[in-house]
Amino acid sequence: MRYDVVIIGGAIVGSSIAYYLREEGFSGSIALVERDPQFAHAATTLSCASIRQQFSIPENIRLSQFTLKLFRRLTEEFGPDADIGFREGGYLILAGENGLPILKANHETQLAEGADIVLEDAEALVRRFPWLSAEGITAGAYGRTGEGWFDAHAMLMLFRKALRQKNIEFITADVTGIERQGDRVIGVGLDNGERLEAGIVVNAAGPNAGKVSAMAGLALPVEPRKRNVFIFEAREKYDDMPLLVDPSGIYVRPEGSVYITGGAEPEEGDGPADASDFEPDWPLFEEVIWPVLATRIPAFEAIKPTRAWAGHYDYNTLDQNAVIGPHPQVENFLFANGFSGHGLQQAPAVGKALAELIVHGGFRTVDCAAFGYSRVAEGRAFRELNVI
Repeated sequence: MRYDVVIIGGAIVGSSIAYYLREEGFSGSIALVERDPQFAHAATTLSCASIRQQFSIPENIRLSQFTLKLFRRLTEEFGPDADIGFREGGYLILAGENGLPILKANHETQLAEGADIVLEDAEALVRRFPWLSAEGITAGAYGRTGEGWFDAHAMLMLFRKALRQKNIEFITADVTGIERQGDRVIGVGLDNGERLEAGIVVNAAGPNAGKVSAMAGLALPVEPRKRNVFIFEAREKYDDMPLLVDPSGIYVRPEGSVYITGGAEPEEGDGPADASDFEPDWPLFEEVIWPVLATRIPAFEAIKPTRAWAGHYDYNTLDQNAVIGPHPQVENFLFANGFSGHGLQQAPAVGKALAELIVHGGFRTVDCAAFGYSRVAEGRAFRELNVI
């Protein structure tokens, strides 16, 4: 079987690429290969499903702004019933004295990109959010509009449903090998014994992107990292609570009548996840998260944890930033990898960008050149400072 484009990974990034290829007028054959068609262990569906403009570099802000615009016209794009439950609750990123210079610099970058973010001192934040304790806090950046959370599964299903009308070949299989002939990839081997001849191969394999690249003999510093999400109940319901990020890195936000929290994984010892390990690490909640929540929001001294889940996400060990575009030598092998926790919110923009690259030969809507592979080859970090 021969396809003009073979996309490895059928979750939100791969589905977005296939969708926008057709939107850009690509008429060739497209295969979308996904080993987990129920997406039970996909980074897409196990994420906390949020969107923000509070990044440290303009390019990441622009990627999320593209997706935000899509959210605002979902029904125009996907039909009158399109709904992902987007709640524009904002982000509140807090900083102590040591973190203030970075927070200020990030805020200036965000304002320059047109983001509606306000920087307030501790006193103003407590006036705005009376439930907040400003202990150890110097300032915080709050997104008044253009930030919030949504239903990840609903978003993925919008794209997958739309693809059914766009002549996309869905293939359920695991990729076991990639054939190269000199400076071109020519085929993809599957665990069902089939071989797909390919004109272009796109790596959209999420946490497994590093392994997929290695099959083509290409180095990509992306590995799966395990992250835990905990759900708890509290007597108090704070409808005005944004997604709050403590200086410790621990976050919390409302989710209907409950709250979700995470971000307690220690940097020291944080490495590649066991491919079969999706068990929540409850000691993180009890020993690390709960004390922080009780300090930051005093009413959360008395809460009731209910359930939890764990997922893997694609962590770029070089600089926690995406790798987007072709390999400099193997030009028909394209990357859409290493988003390090913000892939879901940026997937539509990346799908659009790669579709433009394939169809028109260059980026048009969002310039993704800064995310190119050359920095990986050179070991030159293009670092995102605001990784949550």
